[in-house]
Amino acid sequence: MSRFFFSIIIILFTSCSEETLPKPKAFLNLEYIKPTYQELILKRPYTFEFSERVKLKDSPNNWLKLEYPRLKASIDITYRKIDGNLRELLLESEKLVFKHTSRAEQISSKDYVKNKERVFGTLYDITGNAASHIQFHITDSTNHFIKGALYFKIKPNYDSLLPAVNYIKNDILHLMETFQWEK
Repeated sequence: MSRFFFSIIIILFTSCSEETLPKPKAFLNLEYIKPTYQELILKRPYTFEFSERVKLKDSPNNWLKLEYPRLKASIDITYRKIDGNLRELLLESEKLVFKHTSRAEQISSKDYVKNKERVFGTLYDITGNAASHIQFHITDSTNHFIKGALYFKIKPNYDSLLPAVNYIKNDILHLMETFQWEK
């Protein structure tokens, strides 16, 4: 009888030799469909193409919000008329970008120029757990100034947001490439 109990105990201990490890936190895996673009049809001093997956929200003063409901994100676009204050508008734009330096790991910028269309701008890439991961401005340097910023409606976790940031960044680059001032 004691051999029987001894055998059961040995079987139990040897059969359960696999270590139990905690499961790592899972990250959201979203599929990103190749975007198709449409032209802005609202009456504005500017026009551009934006993704058909975006919900366009009209705001006063020629402002817009491009919402990505599935990604819980939006691109907020503000418009200002230049009245001899281009320098102040550019400084204000940069100030809003560098406001994120306490949470950002790196801020890089890329200038964008279309001389023929008088479209001049800068795209700021903000890495890290900042509130906004992409900001940009576009101007014709004499009459019009646009400021745009990407925001997520969730707590920033850059590593898990990176695929969505890159997806929306491509839409922002397309916006900048197709951007024109109304004549």
